[in-house]
Amino acid sequence: MKSESMQRAKGAQADEIRALKRMKDREIDTTDIPPVLDWSNAAVGKFYRPIKKPLTIRLDADVLAWLKGQGKGYQTRINALLRSSMEKAGSEKVETPNS
Repeated sequence: MKSESMQRAKGAQADEIRALKRMKDREIDTTDIPPVLDWSNAAVGKFYRPIKKPLTIRLDADVLAWLKGQGKGYQTRINALLRSSMEKAGSEKVETPNS
């Protein structure tokens, strides 16, 4: 059972979040946040994960054996190989209806 003070705190927090959502970016005071000057240790793609779509695909048996022979994660390798090929071809990322 939640305490009344806990519910009030959550209510107050929800009110504050709603108020912040209504603010325009230029109205938010960010002077207490230090600027990031060194991005050398940044983790690229740590939080972004593309939407995955289920797919049935037919591959040559030897190609599939080669992919599976490299250990666990052959579907991830297939995706990486296709993405690399797409990027080398200079294709722009295509927006899907759900993204």
